Amino acid sequence: MTEVWRFIDSGKQNPAYNMALDEALLNWHSEGLIPPTIRFYGWNPATLSIGYFQQVEKEIKMEIVREKGLGFVRRPTGGRGVLHEHELTYSVIVSEEHPNMPSSVTEAYRLLSNGLLEGFKQLGLDAYFSIPETEKEREALKNPRSSVCFDAPSWYELVVEGRKVAGSAQTRQKGVILQHGSILLDLDADKLFDLFHYRSDRLKQRMQQRFANKAVAINELRSDSVSMGEASRAFKLGFEKGLHIKLEAYELTPQEEEAVHKIAQSRYETDEWNFRR
Repeated sequence: MTEVWRFIDSGKQNPAYNMALDEALLNWHSEGLIPPTIRFYGWNPATLSIGYFQQVEKEIKMEIVREKGLGFVRRPTGGRGVLHEHELTYSVIVSEEHPNMPSSVTEAYRLLSNGLLEGFKQLGLDAYFSIPETEKEREALKNPRSSVCFDAPSWYELVVEGRKVAGSAQTRQKGVILQHGSILLDLDADKLFDLFHYRSDRLKQRMQQRFANKAVAINELRSDSVSMGEASRAFKLGFEKGLHIKLEAYELTPQEEEAVHKIAQSRYETDEWNFRR
């Protein structure tokens, strides 16, 4: 029998709500209140999210973030800066003890990303997993040169025609895996690179050029553009196929919504959380 997971499409939400709902789902799943869950969402306003370990003062030009009217939030997951604008964001919440989950972080990452792989195939794109092959590439993963996510493929990152098409990050808390990430429909690299500090303009240009060679959005790869609705349908089917599950749509109850807002207020809306490093 096919296992049924929960599916939540939250639409476009503010950055604090988005991170709070991912955290709430992790908590509820750890308490056995909900089954494994896949969630799709967008961002309003467009938002710069940074990884759990990033240092705001050192890496981010907050005045430009504000000038451009962007939201800002620190994720509970690692990784680097992501501009969430023209994208479908996904999250997967599943127990580490789930019978199909490998215990190794990279293998679990590969398994969950199978859903993304199948989603890209639904859109007619020939995606595959990148595997860092040389010692040099593996070492580079430990010491990323840039604050920008999508700058280089890491273990089992999804790639089309040699360029990265989805960036994901994972955390494990309370016996639960939370993996979330961005599926780029379009990409404004100029806007993205304006948000980070570089030692010189020349270095910024060089990094941006390198980025253009290593990252790509779906609509650059197709002759016709993909709408958010089309992407959502493709990746929902992709997750069902890739993880061998059935997804059942679910709407949060008023009590659940209230719990999410409490987490947003106490953590993701606060300067203590967002600027603490």
